[in-house]
Amino acid sequence: MASKIEGHVVEIGSSGVLITGVTSAALRDVPRDEQTIVCCNEHKTPGIFDGTEGHPESTFIAYLGQQGTLELTIVGMNASELLGIKVGMPVSIRW
Repeated sequence: MASKIEGHVVEIGSSGVLITGVTSAALRDVPRDEQTIVCCNEHKTPGIFDGTEGHPESTFIAYLGQQGTLELTIVGMNASELLGIKVGMPVSIRW
C-alpha cells in the first residue's frame, strides 16, 4: 500500500528554488531512494536528497533545504520560471 504526504509551495527563493511547507520531521520515515516520487504541478522527480551537490546541471531534484523543509530545484536554473510553479501550488510525496 502506497503512502503519501501532501503540502504546498510556501515560498520561491531568490534563485527560483521552490520551498515547501513539508518539514524534515514529516519526512523522517519516508524512503530517500527512487521509490519515492515528489510531484509538483505535474512535474515529477524520484528520491529526496541531502542537497544539490553531485547532480548534473538542469536536473529537477527534491532535497532537504537548510531551513529544514523540502525544496525543489532545477540545478543551476530557475525552477519557478521554467516550470511555471507559484506559491500555493500543491506538492505530493508518494512512496
